Amino acid sequence: MSPKNVVKSISAFLVAGVLLGGCSNLNNREQRTLSGGALGAGVGVAAGALTGGSWFAGGLIGGAAGAAIGAFTSEDEVKVNP
Repeated sequence: MSPKNVVKSISAFLVAGVLLGGCSNLNNREQRTLSGGALGAGVGVAAGALTGGSWFAGGLIGGAAGAAIGAFTSEDEVKVNP
């Protein structure tokens, strides 16, 4: 591995760590919004790529829809305990 690639890999790892560390103080609604947006974006990218459409547009639409669903879901609807 060349020195340039090592520096890029370490930089990407550090940036990911900082971004993930910022998620530690989120409340339940913010966590649902973030996870819904991430899941929606992933599904949107996959759907766009599989259907031959724009993966970028699929990711944007899926991410927005997932974040909205996560944000507007009440805590009572999410509980799994009987």
